Amino acid sequence: MEHRKLRFALFGNIYQVKKSASIQKVLSCIDNFGGELYVDMEYYYFLKDNQRLNVNAKQTFTGNDFEADFVISMGGDGTFLKAASRVGRKEIPILGVNMGRLGFLADVSPDDIEHCMEALHHDDFAIESRALMLVEADGQPLGENNCALNDVALLKRDTASMISIRANINGQYLNTYQADGLVVSTPTGSTAYSLSNGGPIIVPGTNVFSMTAVAPHSLNVRPIVLPDSSVIELDVESRSHNFLVAIDGRSEKCKEGTRITLRRAPYTVKVVKRADHRYFSTLREKMMWGVDTR
Repeated sequence: MEHRKLRFALFGNIYQVKKSASIQKVLSCIDNFGGELYVDMEYYYFLKDNQRLNVNAKQTFTGNDFEADFVISMGGDGTFLKAASRVGRKEIPILGVNMGRLGFLADVSPDDIEHCMEALHHDDFAIESRALMLVEADGQPLGENNCALNDVALLKRDTASMISIRANINGQYLNTYQADGLVVSTPTGSTAYSLSNGGPIIVPGTNVFSMTAVAPHSLNVRPIVLPDSSVIELDVESRSHNFLVAIDGRSEKCKEGTRITLRRAPYTVKVVKRADHRYFSTLREKMMWGVDTR
């Protein structure tokens, strides 16, 4: 049967040096299906020079200067987050191939890649739209990439004692957090940094954000879940007169007095899901629920 020619943009983790067999598998598979391959330049040279792989790429690209039918992210969830930031507002569906352990976003193993290619060519897959959080500092976009798929964390810098974060929701005062920081998370990011600070697990598709303090000074502070239509305004005071804003882990330094505004972005990240993919089984596996540790 004649397949339509699909264009793939490939991103990957250049630190996963021992994975060349798995990478070769994916490259060969794209080749066998007659796909057009565009590769992130840094990853291309890593595959060619470091891994000594034969990469049949139509061309390489840098930044967000690419078009494709699908993006393939080769690595874990961290690699997926980086790929998503490069896709930006293009809304190209992203397929996450995990090169190590199963991820929430990178949930296809290299062994499944052939089935996946079949599925993509036969339109036998689902696409989940994941909300992004837009970050502004004093009304201006913060940094190169001001969208978070996972979370935005306001954190104290260096050895500063805790910071004080005054939170307003839709113009109404909520609370002033005295803490090492505050994590504002999407449902996608609820199983990441937020969870390790005691935040709730939020199932994707629930249209909410959560706010969780990092090492709060007061023990009666609790995570709060808000509709993602909320506008969250955060004002920080700090003894060291500056603080960090980490957008999906990428840190920007801000001066005390900078107002950080968070709101849902007008576009989403499209995640390719196999028809048989199950969120809850990944969750059980990751959380080791049901493992008898007695």
